[in-house]
Amino acid sequence: MMKFNFYHETNFKQTEIGLLPQEWEVVKLGEVVNESKAKNKNNEKFNVYSVSNIRGFVLSNEFFEKQVYSKNLQNYKIVEENYFAYNPARVNVGSIALFSEKEKGLVSPMYIVFKIVEKEKLNHHYLFKILKSEKYINEIKRISKSRGSVRQILAFVDLCEILIPLPPLPEQQAIAEVLSIIQQAKEKTEAVIKATREIKKSMMKHLFTYGNVPLSDVDRVKLKETEIGSIPEHWQVVRLGEVSEIKSGGTPSKKEETYWVNGKIPWIRSEKCQDCFIYNTKEFITEEGLSNSSAKIFEKGTVLIAMVGATIGKTGYLMFPATTNQNVAGLKPNNTQILSSLYLFYYLQNRYNDFAKEGGYKIANLSFIKSFLIPLPPLSEQQAIADILQAIDEKIQKEEAKKKALENLFKSMLSNLMSGRIRVKIENKE
Repeated sequence: MMKFNFYHETNFKQTEIGLLPQEWEVVKLGEVVNESKAKNKNNEKFNVYSVSNIRGFVLSNEFFEKQVYSKNLQNYKIVEENYFAYNPARVNVGSIALFSEKEKGLVSPMYIVFKIVEKEKLNHHYLFKILKSEKYINEIKRISKSRGSVRQILAFVDLCEILIPLPPLPEQQAIAEVLSIIQQAKEKTEAVIKATREIKKSMMKHLFTYGNVPLSDVDRVKLKETEIGSIPEHWQVVRLGEVSEIKSGGTPSKKEETYWVNGKIPWIRSEKCQDCFIYNTKEFITEEGLSNSSAKIFEKGTVLIAMVGATIGKTGYLMFPATTNQNVAGLKPNNTQILSSLYLFYYLQNRYNDFAKEGGYKIANLSFIKSFLIPLPPLSEQQAIADILQAIDEKIQKEEAKKKALENLFKSMLSNLMSGRIRVKIENKE
């Protein structure tokens, strides 16, 4: 197991990139890396890769296997383990990737490939963390835009002018290890979130078809075919308008400052509807704005559904009284002894794809929502279904909070370690 010793630095010197520890150097990237222009002249059969801003090196769509091969690839550039590559002419010019495969690969001739030449001075993982940090991505974008081209361009000679901090090599390794551990923890959390979301999706399909019964007992559930698919025989099918009050919101005029300035009434846009519980908002309107618009206050527990654009069909569950814009419909059960708002919230999530498809709208309307068909189990079954799905949502929320904490930790450690405010040493390896 690797152990780290962290301590605060107190002895700094002023450099071109700010205060750094006394023994650190500052170098231009071009002093420690060289461009590699090696091409596949021998027509060897290597996998072909492209560079993704998020995933790094990925197999090219055209060449998933070595057997799929063309003579044109003899002009492709060779990448080896610990080589870097980026596309010099793209919107995300900061999308520099580190090649980690043991076997050589190929990239398009348009890519810039470079490698570390001063290996006794610079660790490749440390350099990768620097170039993927927000500070250096912004610097790369600034350089690319300064060329005045509509299409951003990052020439290798410009990249080489970037100044980087250079701690002793063992410290570079320690910094890279610490940041990698945090990054790996974040990735594991993201995997848990993804898996839990898939479980939720499967559970919704099961619960809204068979009800709250174990998988082993589904054969005992008597189903009937309805306009919305198979459901238990004792469930009803009703239109939303028959069991819910459905209204849309409104937007006070932006030209009237008195409708917005110092407002205390929460106001929500359709973008907040992301199949989630809504706990807060950043926008507020005044009593005057409420009175002079079609905005209306929806109670806590109101189910919101977006009626426009990218979020059409997405839901929200209000955790406080609030108003919304006109692109949101608020649904409140007429009788809470007949319909649970939480059950409705989850069922509408399950019908997201059908909502857009059946409506055929880029913009939905209240008439369509009122005519939308939903299954209506007995209230006790609705509550049991909602409880199961809410428990899954709580798990997702906890993991999302953990992910956010790890992201904040990564940013904090990246800033402190790269500036030398916090120093780190590897104690030992067992």
